[in-house]
Amino acid sequence: MHIEINLNKSVDENAGIYYDKSKKFKKKREGAELTVAKYQRELELLKNKESHFQEQESQKQAKKEKKKASQKWYSKFHNFISSEGFVCVGGRDATQNEILIKKHTEPTDLVLHTDMAGSPFFVIKDAENQDKQCTEQTIQEAAQAVGSYSRAWKEGHGTADVLYVKPDQVSKVANPGEVLAKGSFMIRGKTNYFHPNLEFAAGIITVDGEVDILIAPAKTVEKLCTDYVIILPGRDKKSIVAKKLKKELNVAADIDDIVAKLPAGGAELKKRRKKKK
Repeated sequence: MHIEINLNKSVDENAGIYYDKSKKFKKKREGAELTVAKYQRELELLKNKESHFQEQESQKQAKKEKKKASQKWYSKFHNFISSEGFVCVGGRDATQNEILIKKHTEPTDLVLHTDMAGSPFFVIKDAENQDKQCTEQTIQEAAQAVGSYSRAWKEGHGTADVLYVKPDQVSKVANPGEVLAKGSFMIRGKTNYFHPNLEFAAGIITVDGEVDILIAPAKTVEKLCTDYVIILPGRDKKSIVAKKLKKELNVAADIDDIVAKLPAGGAELKKRRKKKK
């Protein structure tokens, strides 16, 4: 340590000078310590925030992975579970129609369709199982889905003619001189018809302890939910309808997921309904 002594000053004066300097250094050191303590607190807050953010992201990722792991083969198709517990699956486009009929249709299923071009094929899985056969209720629900996802909804119709047949009546073999486009099939033999109203609905359900939104044919939602909103063909864009549904039902649902379940074309919401318990 180097100390300079001013020979023109007395010992007491020199001591006073260094005493004053020591007080200044002490104040600077205390200021520096306070600054360091402040930044340490801020750093701790940032670490806590980062830890909380990482925990939230980890929970979101775990939720996504759980959802992905629980997804069925039909998750990418139009699908819903009827009020009687039957899986109903429909094609979103010509490619999915082709895949659904060729790869995922069994003898115990029922196949539904409309005569309108671009209509989806729907399949009620295990509808004619000997242990448990679906009733007219499930067929009506599936028919409502077929009609609503068909061009009839987009064109603003109130109803649609929906046929249902057994899988062995559906063929990729065209009549002589005809060519079947991708996603199209010939239906032969006796056909049965339903004439459902074109109505969808969104209701509140609880899945694995979590509140979720069910968007399905109105007949399904009416059976399964006590609190729901009816959706009809209309002029509002699907994205606008999705936002209204989320707000109306007050659920933490993803807008894109809601949009994907709505019929193509415009829509409008009717008054919210609540069943008496």
